[in-house]
Amino acid sequence: MTTAEALRLERDAPPRESAVLPVLLAATVPVALVALFAGLAVTGALNAQLLVDPGVLVTRGLPIARLLADGSASLAIGLLTLATFALPGQREVKGLVSFSQWTATRWAAVAAGVWTAAQVAVLLLAAADVLGTPVGSDLFRSQIGYFATGIELGQQLALSALLAAAVLVVSLLARRIAWVAVANAAAVAALLPLSLSGHAAGADEHGNAVSSMAIHLIAVTAWAGGLVGLVLLRRRIGDALGTVAARYSILAGWAFFAVAASGLVNAWLRLGSPADLVATGYGLLVTAKAVLLVALGVAGILHRRRLLPRLAADAGDRAAFLRLAVGEVVGMAVAMGLSVALSRSAPPVSQDPDASTDAFLGLVGYPEPPPVSFPRMLTEWHLDVAFLGLAGILLGTYLVGVARLRRRGDAWPLRRTIPWVLGCLGLVYVTNGGPGVYGPASFSTHMLQHMGLMMFVPPLLVLGAPILLAMRALPVRRDGSRGIREWLLVLVHSRVARVFSNPVIAGLIFAGSLVVFYYTDWFPFSLSEHQGHVLMVLHFLLGGYLFYWVLIGEDPGPQRPSPPVRLLVLLATLTFHAFFGLALMSQEEILALDWWHALGYTDDAALLADQRAGGGLAWGAGEVPTVLVALVVVRQWIRSDARAAKRSDRAAERDGDAELNAYNARLAALAERDSRR
Repeated sequence: MTTAEALRLERDAPPRESAVLPVLLAATVPVALVALFAGLAVTGALNAQLLVDPGVLVTRGLPIARLLADGSASLAIGLLTLATFALPGQREVKGLVSFSQWTATRWAAVAAGVWTAAQVAVLLLAAADVLGTPVGSDLFRSQIGYFATGIELGQQLALSALLAAAVLVVSLLARRIAWVAVANAAAVAALLPLSLSGHAAGADEHGNAVSSMAIHLIAVTAWAGGLVGLVLLRRRIGDALGTVAARYSILAGWAFFAVAASGLVNAWLRLGSPADLVATGYGLLVTAKAVLLVALGVAGILHRRRLLPRLAADAGDRAAFLRLAVGEVVGMAVAMGLSVALSRSAPPVSQDPDASTDAFLGLVGYPEPPPVSFPRMLTEWHLDVAFLGLAGILLGTYLVGVARLRRRGDAWPLRRTIPWVLGCLGLVYVTNGGPGVYGPASFSTHMLQHMGLMMFVPPLLVLGAPILLAMRALPVRRDGSRGIREWLLVLVHSRVARVFSNPVIAGLIFAGSLVVFYYTDWFPFSLSEHQGHVLMVLHFLLGGYLFYWVLIGEDPGPQRPSPPVRLLVLLATLTFHAFFGLALMSQEEILALDWWHALGYTDDAALLADQRAGGGLAWGAGEVPTVLVALVVVRQWIRSDARAAKRSDRAAERDGDAELNAYNARLAALAERDSRR
């Protein structure tokens, strides 16, 4: 069967419907533009006096280009998310997209093309805005290349445009659902540089500002774009609209809470007091967005409680659902216009950190903590919204899964639940507690955080067997689509999983990344830039999880090596850790010296002593988890042998001990042959 034939399997003549819905959807563009310029007028940014005026094309064109980029990005991400997780698949050719998935991906490619063009326009207009010169001037032509490659804002905008172009190419070429998922991931990644290019980038608490903005962007685009995609694809989905809408409703619920939580964080960072919500133009826009969010939440409840059951009962009863959906899209368009207006307006709280009296505040984003001590490592806390939220989601969804199993009468052992809970709490502590607070302030506390992320939290999470829980708790899809459960199965049985679950590869990632991290620019990058810190945390957390998953994991996946091999890999990595720690303890060069000096820590002898203390932590911190993991491997070894013995006994009972009789007969034959010689 050819690709074209497979794509035609579900293609039926689409039912005739009114052309009103496409017209209403198209009308959301001018609605968003009106909201944009009304918001700019309320905050005073529309007619703000500039020291250097780059011209009307820039001052008016830049917010319009940003709105078009945001809208097309939302549509591309929404369509790709629906294709990846919600739309019906086909079962004739494994892994090939269905017709509805193919249609959504092609329409996403169109949206990605508009997104790419709009993002390039944002790059050009932002350069003119920063330079204070019209587009096309001699200054603009001479500096645009440097702006895109040498200025942080230009680099972020250029990277976003390149990723949007990658989404366009992959979406055009994708014929398998795995490549649709790749395009979806690339589209989400294209949003992340944008969180660094607004008010969040230079604010006090800029780590939380950047994280909350990234969460906000991802949630809003998936939510709004998914709803628009659902309306656009209604004919291709046909009778499955109720099922797809129910799946989207789950996504919308998660997005609603993510938008609300990240919006609260952003408001907390940009508004001086609750009075600013009504006393300033910026606050009025925030208030308007909050009202729209509540209205959209109420509409979501109506969808879930009233309209989705009607769709499930009668797929043709879709008029009320579509009317409410289009109304929600109009509200989302207004909110998107207000968001762009907020990004172009000055908030009541200055977003320029005052580093004149506190270098630590200017560089790290929060006030310098008191000198470190053991009690303060337990009592000092600083909120990290990204990893606090991640730990909360991991813990909450796990406990919901356990509760779901127990409601239907299935058991889930405490020996898995307790480690998972402890691992989630450990993640909160190492990112929000003392190690997270003091990590940027000294090498030794940074190493303590590193060891916690790499050697203490991951084995606890692995012992929780989350993939096995998901396999048992999540529903099985019957329409050829892939939900979370199906994607997890594809991932753990993929070639990529087989490669990375090789104990040598997992050990090299686990141990080798120590050298790569500390002896390259990644270490100072993780201290000075929030994105570097996030990459560090994710890398060591995931690298540690992969390593311990290979050694002691009980989840489904590629066949694991024998227990003796696992013990050998464990001892080899422990030895490497010891050598790495000794190397740090004997080293004379201070790592990330410029960072410590920028913080005002100029006593090089004290810095070197602290670095050697960190080396001692790296040397000794692995002993306790290594011993515990070795005990788990031995326990699994014993249980595996016991299970093998039971299987052998049951087989002997069934066949009259045929294996033993055959073995004895073979020995007798050998003995008889020897006696004849």
